Amino acid sequence: MKVRLAEALLRRKELQDKVQVLKAIDTKGLFELRVKRVNVADNLDEVTANVPKLKAEDVTRAYDWHAKQLRLVDAMIQQANWTTELEVPDSVMADYETPGGAK
Repeated sequence: MKVRLAEALLRRKELQDKVQVLKAIDTKGLFELRVKRVNVADNLDEVTANVPKLKAEDVTRAYDWHAKQLRLVDAMIQQANWTTELEVPDSVMADYETPGGAK
């Protein structure tokens, strides 16, 4: 599939944002099973459990996939960067000169 450089740049930004979100997830606090047992009466306990809705491996798998896609699109952008030449006026690449000719 061929895409324009602008599309690849947008995809890279999208992937960077997703990778940052996934990287920021606190896996230790989020995936920990927490159980609380309170004795209510003789031979009767109340048990409260907080069970994670996500699996740690699902988040890791999503992070790895997005990070790989980011590396691939970044490599393609870098290749285009090194192999593409632009036609620009000389003045664009010239150094600034103060009035009077001093640099």
